[in-house]
Amino acid sequence: MIEFDPILVHNWLTRSANRYPEKTALICGRERWTYKTLECHTNHLALTLIRIGVKRGDRVVILLDNCVETVIAMYAILKAAGVFAILAGSVKGSKLGYILDNSGARVIITHVSKTPVIKDALADGKRNCKVIWVGPKKKIPEIPSQVYLSWEDVFPRGTDSAVDYESEAIVDGKLPRSIDVDLAALIYTSGSTGEPKGVMSTHHNMISAARSIIQYVENSEGDIILDVLPLSFDYGLYQVIMAFMFGGTVVLEKSFLYLHHVLERIALEKVTGFPVVPTIVAMLLKMKDLQKYDFSSLRYMTNTGAALPVEHIRRLRELFPHVRIISMFGLTECKRVSYMPPDYLDEKPSSVGRAMPNCEVFIVDTEGNEVAPGEIGELIIKGSNVMQGYWRDPELTDRTYKNGDYPSSRVLYSGDYFHRDEQGFLYFVGRKDDMIKSKGERISAKEVENTLCHMEGVAEAAVVGVPDEIFGQAIKAYIVSTPDFPLTENDVMKYCTKHMETFMVPKYIEFVENLPKTAHGKIDKKQLKA
Repeated sequence: MIEFDPILVHNWLTRSANRYPEKTALICGRERWTYKTLECHTNHLALTLIRIGVKRGDRVVILLDNCVETVIAMYAILKAAGVFAILAGSVKGSKLGYILDNSGARVIITHVSKTPVIKDALADGKRNCKVIWVGPKKKIPEIPSQVYLSWEDVFPRGTDSAVDYESEAIVDGKLPRSIDVDLAALIYTSGSTGEPKGVMSTHHNMISAARSIIQYVENSEGDIILDVLPLSFDYGLYQVIMAFMFGGTVVLEKSFLYLHHVLERIALEKVTGFPVVPTIVAMLLKMKDLQKYDFSSLRYMTNTGAALPVEHIRRLRELFPHVRIISMFGLTECKRVSYMPPDYLDEKPSSVGRAMPNCEVFIVDTEGNEVAPGEIGELIIKGSNVMQGYWRDPELTDRTYKNGDYPSSRVLYSGDYFHRDEQGFLYFVGRKDDMIKSKGERISAKEVENTLCHMEGVAEAAVVGVPDEIFGQAIKAYIVSTPDFPLTENDVMKYCTKHMETFMVPKYIEFVENLPKTAHGKIDKKQLKA
């Protein structure tokens, strides 16, 4: 009989559970979960969601840190034909309230430690969400007018007890079903208006993007991925989705702040894949005792979120000569755009590579005409990885997602400036809102940052434009210096004058101990500008 690939995100978990039932799928702290056990738990929770009224297309918010329960909840929601929205564990009550209103969520799955946030969001009694609490039952709070269940109520039958999901899930004679064009997730990301915006991702979008990434990373069932990134961040989330598609193992950590512990896990679990963001790389490069850790099992490191400075790539190559460094570029609105084949990394270290499989890119001017190699324009993305737009925001959707050659061929206007070379390799210049206009010139903050990161003693750098009566905007650089190489403002200005065009030299230099970061590990330039 011909076997076809699953078309829904949760089908891949079931497939891997059938193929590798006793294989460890997820490691979190001391917990080790097999594919079979995860499959059983997701079935139980899916049945509970259906019984409390979740219907096809209903949104369910997951407010948990990186933990096993987050993974179980995500797949259970999909099995119940719902749509999940994973939020950062640090979210505040006001933001949670906005997302509950915006998404129209019917259920929240959260931990008892989030009680103050939940009480704050539900205080006015207008948001009638059911709550499923993770944690000790005796600590579940009483919130007036709210219906709630405990995690213990969901799993009364034991850890590995199987359930006949197909028969027990039937409601009114029907089994909840999704098709691949149905929404699977709302991924909330920061918006220019100050309110978060929910990027709509279908099953087809997510599987297509994951399949392309698996292809160029060359993943196999033998891969063990160390995931230290928040599951609310699509980069962290897709590590789980991808691993469960190819039958690998995920080592899930709560964060990357305790880097010593994280690096020890690489040797302990024989990790083969380590997805990072520039912040993690900067932390690695500041460590004096990196040589004491065993990285022999590591096969590859990937980077996205922001382009790595060239100097950081060079140093990574020196530190990990046996590891494939895969530099990538992406954005939540289409998951991933490009990757750099490792064989070209030394030749083109400042490039973020070429379009990934099953994806096409163009660089256009303000009139929408494709520009010649070397010319700067806006990056446009076409492919099945391009998401559906922003939830309940048709105006922003129409500005960002536009029709292509035919009705179903939509393209994404990224808002990012790029240029490409004659071989089609892409070079990130900067965000539209990250370009600085000073002295009549348009200056890429990224270009200034890259130059600063070449300077000995600079661990991290962030550049912003600040108001200036004469220049329009002046360039201000925030610098984190390495502990063993103290720098002065004069040192930096001399270096900049020597290595930069005059109009690119920062007017202001400020040394800071740390740069503010978003929950996803990116430098928070909004906070710097404020």
